[in-house]
Amino acid sequence: MYEHLLVPVDDSELSDKAIETSVGLAKLLGASITGFTVEPPLPPMVMEQVAIAYTAATIQDHQVSCEAHARKVLKRFADRAVEAGVHFDGQFMVTEGIQQAIVDMAERQKCDLIVMASHGRHGFDALIHGSLTKSVLSHSKLPLLIIH
Repeated sequence: MYEHLLVPVDDSELSDKAIETSVGLAKLLGASITGFTVEPPLPPMVMEQVAIAYTAATIQDHQVSCEAHARKVLKRFADRAVEAGVHFDGQFMVTEGIQQAIVDMAERQKCDLIVMASHGRHGFDALIHGSLTKSVLSHSKLPLLIIH
């Protein structure tokens, strides 16, 4: 049925639900998992309507910090998968375009199912906060399993 799951995660309790569900599902199906996390880039620095460039050291420090955080998030996921006997690969990216990064990573890794946790926001709350899950659903050709 499904052989390779893409599971986007961050460092939240909601992601913990996606981890537990996807590991159980992958074990049941004999599937592998690609865990994926996205780190934010440095925001543009503007002072009095003039863009200012970051120093090379600041950019490098940010990259090191992003990589350290991603490794921490993905290690916890990898440990859980290995404990259950599920093949795991961890990937991360630094980008603002989270939904497109998820879709692109699923294609790049040849995944056949995306597993995501969602807050299940509706109405005004969804309008204000947006829905990453809805955006991935509308941009991906793959099936999406949503965990509330």
